[in-house]
Amino acid sequence: MYRKILVALENTRADESLLPHVTELATRLGSRLLLVHVADGWVARNFSKLKLAESDEMKADRAYLEKTVDELRLKGLSVSAHLALGDPATEILKTAAAERCDLIAMTSHGHRLIGDIIYGSTINEVRHRTAIPILVVKAEKP
Repeated sequence: MYRKILVALENTRADESLLPHVTELATRLGSRLLLVHVADGWVARNFSKLKLAESDEMKADRAYLEKTVDELRLKGLSVSAHLALGDPATEILKTAAAERCDLIAMTSHGHRLIGDIIYGSTINEVRHRTAIPILVVKAEKP
């Protein structure tokens, strides 16, 4: 059913809530996982346009993705990773379409009204702009 699952990682503790769900799903269904993190700092958003050097944030994000890929491969999963740059919702959707993903897995922080206005809601944007099914896992509070 789900041959390729895009797993949107934040490089925060929220990922600890999401990864067990997608790991179990991928194991049961034989799905491939595509881990995606979107670096969205100033350098990331202007990286290509201004031909900038990779920021410390981008280097840390790439290292995090590589470490997570290695951990999941040790569990016998087929995993690849992609570090995207720019607007999270746009990059998640673009990557999911380009990679022909069957499912997008993300975490929710449970913001309500004011929190969504202040922080925005990547999930809200993604769900309104795609026909790909979305698995949303609520991030556990620390």
